[in-house]
Amino acid sequence: MSKINKINRREFLKLGGMVAVSILAINKFTEIETNSLLDPQDALKKNKISPEKIIIEKASAQITNADFSVALAGVARDSDDRVLISAVKDAAQAATDFAWLSEGDTVLIKPALNSGNPYPATTSPIGVKAMVQLLKEKGADRVIVSDMAGIEHVKLTEDKLKGSTRALMQDSGLAQAALEAGAELHFPEESGWKAFFKDYPVDDTNWKQGIMMPKIIQEVDHIILMPRCSRHLLLGNSLGMKNAVGYWRTDSRLEYHKNASTIQEKTADANTVKCLRDKQRLVLTTATQILTTLGPDDGFIANPDPGLVIASESIVAHDMVSLAWLLLNRQAMSDKEITDARDPYKHQFIVENVNRFVVNRLGGIKEAVHAEKLLRNDIDSIWDDRVLNRAYEVFGGIPEVKLVDVGESVPQDLIEALAGMVARIPTSQ
Repeated sequence: MSKINKINRREFLKLGGMVAVSILAINKFTEIETNSLLDPQDALKKNKISPEKIIIEKASAQITNADFSVALAGVARDSDDRVLISAVKDAAQAATDFAWLSEGDTVLIKPALNSGNPYPATTSPIGVKAMVQLLKEKGADRVIVSDMAGIEHVKLTEDKLKGSTRALMQDSGLAQAALEAGAELHFPEESGWKAFFKDYPVDDTNWKQGIMMPKIIQEVDHIILMPRCSRHLLLGNSLGMKNAVGYWRTDSRLEYHKNASTIQEKTADANTVKCLRDKQRLVLTTATQILTTLGPDDGFIANPDPGLVIASESIVAHDMVSLAWLLLNRQAMSDKEITDARDPYKHQFIVENVNRFVVNRLGGIKEAVHAEKLLRNDIDSIWDDRVLNRAYEVFGGIPEVKLVDVGESVPQDLIEALAGMVARIPTSQ
């Protein structure tokens, strides 16, 4: 009650009304549906970006000069687990030569586990299983799968813990897949408030303080990031860089959401903390299914044929291609599917006030009332995304993305569609 007394009654009622309306609105968007077939040509016709330069390579194994290369492995719809496991391993080996991995090293796999919902709301269990197997085959001694779920399900404070990422990982199927492949599980919240250390982004960061990262990162030699490809209610998409939120302690998550006018820029900045720059080796997304609306926990499930595995050593290049893939699948939705599914990210009122609701969960009503406005923006092309636009600044510019067709498993028209969407645009545009 003491927290409520620190704000006036009008502010309290205003926040309560906004949150209530937002919750009622978002409840309309939580049905999960599945579409049928992605037609890259139809999607490409809707795409407004004209390619300046298209670079396509064929590869059956590893490649050289992979700084801005993105490996793509196609997976036919309804393929069995063995096909997907092979595609993940092939894409990973096309994206990196694993020269960084020495016999006996410890590797941390960071999945996306905002909830306990199954893939594609969370990272593919089969994808994680394949990566654990590959790392073991390459000589890794320990492989640790670690994450901390979203505030809707798990909240850590200095003296209390509510919820369990471990239970959510079991619900999603990730825990069983990781353990079967020989990995260990680690959940930072189980070690308490002091199981985190402060790390710092780039000097001109939008963060006011350092970011509290889990100490397990200090104990490993390498990090593999395994996000998913999804729409997101608050930021428009959830890809590799957004996956960093799962590292953070509650106070860092509070700053992220409360200072919401730069939430997109802080997303990119957070990936420049020293521990990630020093240890992250590969970003790989199993994107055979995609949440094309709502996100992060529910939404319309696209089931394209073929699906893709997307892998790169560069998180920026990876996210450029992953966002292009998300947009192609959104564009392939029929008018009826779009109408039936709906999409709350298109509504500023919902976006702004659901974020305030999140701030309330993280820090209380006073923090929520005084939170900055989160401004949404249309993301019709990858060049509209504020997270990526900030990433170009902090990671050294817009990369020239080279798409690598692993084993000639991706249709040419699909590669051309993706290449056109990620081709570098003139700086004057």
